[in-house]
Parts: sequence; C-alpha cells; structure tokens
Amino acid sequence: MNDSSWGTPPTAGYWGPPDQGAAPAGPAYDEHEAQQTRPMPIVPDEPADGGDQDAGRGAARPGGPLFRDEIPQEPMPAAPPPPPQKKRAGRDLRAAIGVGLGLGAVVIASLFIVKAVFVGVIAVAVVVGLWELTSRLAEKKGIKAPLVPLAVGGAAMVVAGYVRGAEGAWVAMALTALAVLVWRMTEPPEGYLRDVTAGVFAAFYVPFLATFVAMLLRADDGPQRVLMFLVLTVVSDTGAYAVGWRFGTHKLAPRISPGKTREGLFGAVAFSMVAGALCMQFMIDDGIWWQGLLLGLGVAASATLGDLGESMIKRDLGIKDMGTLLPGHGGIMDRLDSLLPTAPVVWLLLVLFVGS
Repeated sequence: MNDSSWGTPPTAGYWGPPDQGAAPAGPAYDEHEAQQTRPMPIVPDEPADGGDQDAGRGAARPGGPLFRDEIPQEPMPAAPPPPPQKKRAGRDLRAAIGVGLGLGAVVIASLFIVKAVFVGVIAVAVVVGLWELTSRLAEKKGIKAPLVPLAVGGAAMVVAGYVRGAEGAWVAMALTALAVLVWRMTEPPEGYLRDVTAGVFAAFYVPFLATFVAMLLRADDGPQRVLMFLVLTVVSDTGAYAVGWRFGTHKLAPRISPGKTREGLFGAVAFSMVAGALCMQFMIDDGIWWQGLLLGLGVAASATLGDLGESMIKRDLGIKDMGTLLPGHGGIMDRLDSLLPTAPVVWLLLVLFVGS
C-alpha cells in the first residue's frame, strides 16, 4: 500500500541530505547535519482486507463494492397470487331454469289444447332419446343397435298406445323387436346377438315405457292425469335434492350415484306423498287423498330407481350426460330417466283407484 494513504509526503530534510550534485540546503541543512537524524516512525502494515484491525478501530469499509460479486442483489418481487376462482355448479343454473320453463310451456300448451299434439311431443322425445342412447352405445361400446327400426317402431308404439291402449302398445313392441332382428341381418354376423339385444332393450326402455304416458292421456280427465304424473315426478326430484343437500350424510348407493343420500330419499317420499294427496283430492275425478299418499310413495320409489338405473348405464359407458341438446340439462334421456319408469306405476295405480 502507498504511504500517501496515511498522510502527506515528508518535506526535504526529513529524510536526510539531498542527492549528490544538488545545491546545499543552506544553514538549516548544516544545523540538521550536526544533529542526530531522527528515526522514521514505524508504521504498522495494514492488512490487505482491513480484517481485524479495521474491526478494532471501528473503521468503515469503502463506501462502494470492490467486485461485481459484492453488488447486493435485490430480491425479485414475488408474483401476485392468482385471484381466487369462484366455485361454480356443475350445470348452468340459468340455462337449466330457462330450458325447464320452455319445456313446461310446450307441454302445458299441447296437453290442454289438443291431445294429439301432445302425443306428437311424446313421439319426438322418444325418437331423440333413442338417437342419444344408440349413439352413446356405438361410441363407447361399439354396439350398433339399428336406429331406423327403433325410431319408426318407437313412434308407432306411442301412437298405438294412445289409440288402442295397452293391447296396441304390446303389439307395436313385438313388431319393433322383430324389425330390429331383421334389420341387423343386412350387416355381417359379428356382434349380431349383442346388437339386437341392445336394440330390444332400447325399444323397451324408451318408447314402450313412454307409451304409458299416452295411455294416461286416453282417459276423460287425461290431461289432469298426465299433469299430476309430471308434477309428482318433479316434486319427488325436488324434495330429494332439497333435503339431501341440507341434511344428507348417509349415502344411498355410493357406487352408482355418490350424490344421492338416504335423507334425500326420505325427502322425496315425504314431498311426493303430500303432493300426491293434494293432487288426488283436487285434480282427479273420484280421487281420495289417501290414494294420493300411496301414489306419491310409488312415484318416489320408481323415480329414484329410474334415476339410479340411468346412472348405472352412464357409468358403464363412462359418460356424464347422454347428450348436449338441452343446455343446463344434458340430453333428452337425462330428463326422461325418472319419468320413464314412473309412467307405468302411475298408470297402473290410477286404473286400480279410479279406473281407466
């Protein structure tokens, strides 16, 4: 380290005589020469890094960094957390309500204005439901149930049930099954038994069960019977959802439908029995309130079983909905799951209680 770092340079005469050849410094020089030269003060070496000596003196380190590595790195600002996502229901509630009201308006208008129009509504729903079911079977399982004989036979089944009653429905069902067997013969025999079995099942599951709605309409108070059938099914589903959502803790069938609870089933039974007593007393000719209690119990049981059956089919196929035709609801089959098995129960109990 340079000595100049600790003070000013020494003056002439402090170090001794000048270099040879230089002029004498004068009397001051002679006087100093006669005296003993003072020794140079010993200055201790400064450690290169200032180390312990600097620490003992309390000296400060240089104000700026000496090396690039010593530049203090400011921490990068943390990224702001993403805004919390709002939980959304599995379905669009507004779309579901809008579609439900629209379907209800179509049903009520066709039901009380012209009965034949409502029969047409049933036939259209059957054809669309068959298309959804056969399409999902083909996509997920490779099962080719013939749609053409199913659609034609299904529509004919509904009309036959309205015109000829149960006898006409059974005859149309038999002819539809035969048409499925024959139609499938036009293709290679591989998978024949599988395809025709699925076709006969589809014919029974969708159009044949829907035919009982048309047979409800045959009575003199047919519109009131159909309306009661629809109201009780909707009330049963609503009661199951409301009570299960609020109090449900015990699963009803976790392997089939994890969302259903025993408490929800109790709510479905209670709501449906109360609604059945009121509807039977005030909507059906010669109806008695206690008959409505039994009717409501039967509706709750059949609607729950129908919902579980549809869930079983969808789980086997590995799908959530049968279709996407109805926003907020899924497909037609997703709305018919509770109605289809309930129709024959309501038809049979009403025949027993008040006749056909």
